[in-house]
Amino acid sequence: MSDSDLTLYDSIGGADAVADMIDAFYIRVLADAELRPFFDGVSLDRLQKMQREFFAAALDGPVRSSDRELAEAHHGLEITREHVTRFVRHLIGVLDSRELISRKDAMEIVFRIATYADEVCGHAGGTDG
Repeated sequence: MSDSDLTLYDSIGGADAVADMIDAFYIRVLADAELRPFFDGVSLDRLQKMQREFFAAALDGPVRSSDRELAEAHHGLEITREHVTRFVRHLIGVLDSRELISRKDAMEIVFRIATYADEVCGHAGGTDG
């Protein structure tokens, strides 16, 4: 397989790289006083497993069927664009610390994850008020 045939998932290192990225990411997110309350009472093991699956699918890796849609999982949490921005900033921080991920791949990951902001905010197809 040539480099041009690799998915983004494969080019960053596959399952091990995604798992490592998610672990580092949640250390940052859970240390953020603005974001931490969203995770009170949530099984972090289950959350990280779901995030690994979500990131894998978003990066053209293996897709596993989720028992909940993204919008449904975040419904009623009152997540705003500011929360999503904070979340994405933590993701950028993790990606910037990964020497094996090119800047181009890092920005592609951020772009792909950020495309789900409307669903997370509960405004799919609309704007945040």
